[in-house]
Parts: sequence; structure tokens; C-alpha cells
Amino acid sequence: MHIQLTSLHYVYLAFIVLIMAVMIRRRDTTIICVAGVMTIGILATETLSGSVTGIFNSFVYAAKELLSTIFIISIIVAMSRVLIRTGINETMVAPLTRFIRSPQVAYWGIGLIMMTVSLFFWPSPAVALVGAVLLPVAVRVGLPPIGAAVAMNLFGHGIALSGDFIIQGAPKLTADAAGLSVTSVMSASLPLVIVMGTVSTLTAFWMLQREMRSNQGTGNLLPSSSPEAVTDTPTQEAPTNEANAGVRPLPSRLRHVFAIGIPLLFAVDVVLMFVLKLQGGDATALIGGTAILILIAVTLAAHRHEGPEQTTEYLIEGFQFGFKVFGPVIPIAAFFYLGDAAINELFSSPLPDGSHGIVNDLGVALAGLVPLNHTVGAVTLTLTGAITGMDGSGFSGISLVGSVASMFAGTADAAPTLTALGQIAAIWVGGGTLIPWALIPAAAICGVSPFELARRNLKPVLLGLIVTTVVAIFLM
Repeated sequence: MHIQLTSLHYVYLAFIVLIMAVMIRRRDTTIICVAGVMTIGILATETLSGSVTGIFNSFVYAAKELLSTIFIISIIVAMSRVLIRTGINETMVAPLTRFIRSPQVAYWGIGLIMMTVSLFFWPSPAVALVGAVLLPVAVRVGLPPIGAAVAMNLFGHGIALSGDFIIQGAPKLTADAAGLSVTSVMSASLPLVIVMGTVSTLTAFWMLQREMRSNQGTGNLLPSSSPEAVTDTPTQEAPTNEANAGVRPLPSRLRHVFAIGIPLLFAVDVVLMFVLKLQGGDATALIGGTAILILIAVTLAAHRHEGPEQTTEYLIEGFQFGFKVFGPVIPIAAFFYLGDAAINELFSSPLPDGSHGIVNDLGVALAGLVPLNHTVGAVTLTLTGAITGMDGSGFSGISLVGSVASMFAGTADAAPTLTALGQIAAIWVGGGTLIPWALIPAAAICGVSPFELARRNLKPVLLGLIVTTVVAIFLM
């Protein structure tokens, strides 16, 4: 498999390195991402007008791709606000405090529940379910919101999604591309997923514990100086405004009715997802629709005659939060989406024949530069998977990973392990633990900066990938 790299590929790679360097220095990357889009636009269209037009169109493309996530986050936040202000949230989470009594239990409890739900319904709807119910409890017992976000990320978008043992979407894509059976890839991925999950979650837990001790248990883990810090946390009470000025505390009996009914409604959603086999966007839509109905019912009960108007106010407040969170992310996503299908849509197919997108082409080129043996093959598959995950999807490049694994395997015994390794690397990087716009759901639900969350995940995930790669070498 030979791919001819062009100036577009090299420019894109150079801007990736530059963006990552700027992120590490905790500076804003919007201007660099716009410059990257403009430069690629000039190379693709050879006109200044086409390049400038492409900047705006790339923003629109990114917003369309992220729109469903923006909506579910905004709706969940709007619902959370009215539950907090009416005291329902307090009543709803009270029983859980008997089981979750420490930040340590909260970290592992949120993580394991997130992993379990994500295995059946994928992480996006699971974030909304787990975050809405368990985050207030975790914060109350001392787990910082950033710690809850890390747990949801690593256990859901990491462990559950990279193995995908129930829905089996990921192993089917990689297995088909590698010419293997789905069962063989899943069997090979099991020990690797366990190693990756154990190393990353334990490392993140140790880092969190150390920082909490250094902050004397204050939980103030999000630097206030961070330019991307999200200050309007959905789990915290916002200043009084028109939306909550007329709220009266609900009677105790009515609060208990809602406190029991709301988790039951979400439980019904889980059952419906399983029975109707709803996944991904469909499952997220079910959660979002339920949250809107809860918002309306609680607002009418709390505001009575002013309920219709106040429902709109809560929705406005939720969408203000949602777009505030996504504001700094859309320019970055606009650039990175050019690494996949967006470049053909925005700039009329500027890539050479046989290209599968800039990111995938770079992965193939990397595979062609190294010798064929198990050790080099394992390292190459990890790097290839990580590179293909940089578009923030996690799934877009795993078919390529399967193809590259078949080239490096050499023996039939090594092929499933290499395929599984590349799948794990691609999904852990791109599926929602390192790429900021891919982990927005957990960051927004927890009210933390997605960039800060990506930084928190970086060391645990990189260490996990290194250890998992070494283990894969010994397993072949």
C-alpha cells in the first residue's frame, strides 16, 4: 500500500506539532488553528478567496459535527439548574451518600458505573446519565469535578469503547480490514484492554490523590489562570437571575416524588436502549428528550403560572453554557476535521487518487518507513493508531489500523494482537481521552475545561500505551 504524500500532508503535520506544543504551554490555539485552515486552503485551492471562504466553512462544518453534543450538554445543564434550585437534586442524591462516602470511592464508583453503562450504550449517552446522577454526590464527598471527569473519560471512552465487547462495532471494523474473525480480535484485545485500563486509571488516581493532598483537600484542581477554564459549573448554583428569582422550594412530598421519578425515567431509558437496540446518536436523543420533559415538568411545578416563560429561560441558560464551553473548541475541531473527510467537502478533493484522508495517509506512510518484525510492528501500530485518532473520532482510522496490522503480522498468531493494539491506541487517543473536542461531553457535564481534562489524561494514557505496547510484544 503506497500513498504519495503531498505538501498538504506535511503542512498539516507541521501544524499538528505546533498546536500540541502550544497546548502544552497552556496558551490558546484558536489563531494557530485558523492559520492552519487558511494555509491548507491556499494549498488546496491556490486562491486567497477560496482559502478565506474555507475558514468560515470549516467552522460551520465543525459546528454541524458537534451540534448534537452541544444540544445534549445544554439540555442536561438546563435540567440540572432547575433541579438544584428546587432542592430536588439534594433529595435525589441523598441515598447515594450512604455508599459514596469518600473521594476515593467516588472515583472508582463513577468509573465502574460509567464503564458498565458504556459497554452497552457507548459513552456519549452514558456521560449524561452518570454525570447527572452521580456528579453531585462525588463533589459533596470531596472528589473534584476534574476527578469525576477523568474517571468518566478513562473508564467510558477508554476502557469500554476501546474493547467494545458488547456492541462490537470497533472489533468488527478492525477485524474486517485485517482479514480476521471478530472473535480473534476480541480475544486478543482482552488482556491489552485490561493492562491499558489498569495502568491508566491507577496512574490517574495516584496523580489525583497527590494533588488533592497538596491542595489540602480543597479540590481546587482547575487552575484559575487557565484561559480555557470553565467557571460556570453546572453542578454549582449560579447567581440569582430572572430564571430563578421566582422559585419557591417545593414541598417535601413533591420533591421526593420527583427525586424518585427522575432516576426511574432514566432507568426506563436504559431499558429502552437495550430493548430497541439504540446506540450512539439515537441513545443520546432519548436521554435528551427525557431531560427536556423533566425540565418542563419541574419548572411548571416550581414556577406555576410563570412556568412556560421560565422553561425558556432555563433553556437559554443551558445553551449559553453549552456554547460557552464549545466556543474555544470549534476552531480546533475545524482544523483537525480537515484530516479526514472535511477537506474533500470544503476544498473539492485536493488529495491525490487513492488517498483516504490526510491523517490516514500519514499513518500508512509511517508504516512504510519501518522494518517488519514484531517489536517494530507493535510500536508502529501504536503510533499509527494514535495518529489516526487525532481527528477526534477514534473510529475513522481503525480500518486502516487493521490493514497495517495485516502487513506487519508476519504470522497468523501475531495478527490479532497487533490489530487489537492498533484499535486500542486509536480509540484511547481519538475516542475521548486526549483530543479536547472528543472529550467535551464529560468536561461539560462536570463543568471543567476540556483542554485541562486532556492535560490531566495525557500522562496516564501515554504511560498506559507504553506498557500495553510492551505487553503486546511479549504476547506475540
